Amino acid sequence: MQFKCILMPDGVDRTARADTDTMKHPVLNILPSAPAGGASTSAHGWPVLRLGFRPFYLGAAAFAALAVPVWVAILLGGISVPLALPPLYWHAHEMLFGFAAAVIVGFLLTAGKAWTGLATPRGPALGALALLWLAARVAPVIAPYPVYAALDVALLPLVAALLGAVLLRAGNRRNLPLVGILLLLSVANGVFHLALLGHLDVPPLAALHAGLALIVMIECVMAGRVIPAFTMSATPGLKLAPPRLDAATLPLTALGLAGWVFAPAGPLPAALLGLAAVLHARRWWSWQPLVTRGRPILWVLHVAYAWIPVGMLLLALAQLGLIGVSPGVHALAVGTTGGLIIGMITRTARGHTGRPLKVSKGEVTAYALVLAAALLRTLLPLIASSNVALIAAAAAWCSAFVVYLFVFAPWLTSTRLDGKDG
Repeated sequence: MQFKCILMPDGVDRTARADTDTMKHPVLNILPSAPAGGASTSAHGWPVLRLGFRPFYLGAAAFAALAVPVWVAILLGGISVPLALPPLYWHAHEMLFGFAAAVIVGFLLTAGKAWTGLATPRGPALGALALLWLAARVAPVIAPYPVYAALDVALLPLVAALLGAVLLRAGNRRNLPLVGILLLLSVANGVFHLALLGHLDVPPLAALHAGLALIVMIECVMAGRVIPAFTMSATPGLKLAPPRLDAATLPLTALGLAGWVFAPAGPLPAALLGLAAVLHARRWWSWQPLVTRGRPILWVLHVAYAWIPVGMLLLALAQLGLIGVSPGVHALAVGTTGGLIIGMITRTARGHTGRPLKVSKGEVTAYALVLAAALLRTLLPLIASSNVALIAAAAAWCSAFVVYLFVFAPWLTSTRLDGKDG
């Protein structure tokens, strides 16, 4: 038996309908599967190490709440931190390969178990992965750069190997491309470190842009699966169909982002990014975002996805030399990535701790704060350059994840409400 009722965005138990949705969209089920052979589902082990989302969501949220204010304080000269790499590179790298990667790892280790019914790392093995991630976050302050690089590059290929083994054992080939993207992220991370160490003649920032592009591709794939399905499940009678030319959306996105990362700035990459922006806007609108008003746990995902066409358009303008690259980068990094992360780490954590998918005022506040941070960091600097906007964006971002920790830390460190394992 599966706990399909928590696929319903409004938290209502509609088991029969969930059965139908799961058959149509098997990849959507990121909820606990019954152990094979009728094994016991009783809880055992330290709660925080029972499933991947628990330590990695906690770590990611705590790091997000701390690292951004520290970066702004360094940037404005308020504090001096003895980092092993230039502060700008530290900030950009750690938001991608520290914060976002932790959420991706926690999500995939959790989803892998639900997709296959097979165990993913838990207990000491999961604790070792979490400690490896934590060591890499601390290393830039206390260790020489080669030690930091070695610790940092180890996690993603290790998780890719573990997840790939589980998927292959279960014959679940549909999700193997996610393993491939994890490996590509590992390559981008390795290139970044080798460039800073002087072993590769590659701009380190290009490797970071490649990392952001890969994360955006993961988001485009997964959001395209879950957002319309969640919207239909929450809206009786609603049937969503992909718009015309939707099949071209992901290839054009990949080409546009590749042109941004690897090609000289110019009209061709700008045109590809502009076309991708139009296709993403049509895709998003076809999901009927207006029907989600009143369901914060759902509208936050729609609003976050809306930042993809905005970010693509801003990058296209940067390719033409009309604006700098920062607004496009932050539209995708704060608006899309931050928005989807705060939406998914509340949704999946509620489901996997046995709670209904009906968010509290605290969670809605966290959603609003992340989206406010995106507006302040992305669009306000286009009008007027001001440290006030930077500080306000950092404060909103930090506050959002402090709220998340206040609500979820007690849940993530204790057993499920229903007493089951996971």
